[in-house]
Amino acid sequence: MPAPTNQHPTANDPQLLPYELPAFLVKPALAACRLFNTVLDTVFYDTPTLIKDLKRKDLELAATDEKPPSRIVQLDALANPEGSLLLIDATTSPYVHQYKSVEAFLDSPYPETRAVEIATITGVGSSALGSAALAWDISLALGKPVLAIVPGYGVADVVLQGMGGWFGFGLHDYLGAKSVVQNSLANVAPATASVGRDLSASVPGAKTLHGAPVFRQGCGSSDVLHALMQDRAAPFTMVVGHSKGALAIGNALRTLDPLKTENLKVVTLGCPIAEEAPGAHYFQYLGLFDALGQLNMWGHHPNTWLPTWHSTNPALPPAMAAGPLAAA
Repeated sequence: MPAPTNQHPTANDPQLLPYELPAFLVKPALAACRLFNTVLDTVFYDTPTLIKDLKRKDLELAATDEKPPSRIVQLDALANPEGSLLLIDATTSPYVHQYKSVEAFLDSPYPETRAVEIATITGVGSSALGSAALAWDISLALGKPVLAIVPGYGVADVVLQGMGGWFGFGLHDYLGAKSVVQNSLANVAPATASVGRDLSASVPGAKTLHGAPVFRQGCGSSDVLHALMQDRAAPFTMVVGHSKGALAIGNALRTLDPLKTENLKVVTLGCPIAEEAPGAHYFQYLGLFDALGQLNMWGHHPNTWLPTWHSTNPALPPAMAAGPLAAA
């Protein structure tokens, strides 16, 4: 009788190597797509104010011989497909703290990681720049620190974006398309499926398939938010999602312990979601001229209609004022 074959191949298993894409091609390709999304972030988020404010604060810090913190506006960070957590505090130096894993954030000895009460998630493919810009806008308005979840960007994201992820993310979310694509990649090409997934892979007890991370809550940012809300001793009091980020928040809240969502303020911008979290209070805004958001309502309705479109960048009116809406 022949020896049994390996029933549980891993990313390095010879059985799967023929299906893997060359690593030296995958990451540069993802980086190029991520950089393209960084350009799009300048349309949907107030990146000019973020860059201007950080440069001004950098000069102020340089005068005191402190290290400037605005590393997130460097080219390598903008193109990097790996996700991260950015703790943004527009009122307190050094203004930006970066955590490359969920465990590093949860285990951090610094009090600011326990004090932050607000988390944000941005839309399809958003980069560090767009995520930071939305968080900066809200931090300025509320005078409080904000945790920006920068979604990782992998092959599954490229596939869905190519299938119309910008224009049908409500349908994609309903069908669980991202989980299906990520699971399929992990099943046949786990090394390829792992690129861009460092943040979601760092979630405590992360689910894997052949060594590659797969999603529990529908997408990586949902998994990260779910883990943070479940494992942090101090609960978030507010979560803010723009565009597809709102759907990611809805997925994250769906299976949480009801005690974790009691009195939680949920703010959605440009994409209303089902109001399912027990004890949470929903403030959902959608623009009258927001064709993208209206296309992705998927049967849900906002609490408030605004004379705006999908952008939160005031340089492109009529834009949503993300900070004041979160503070309302």
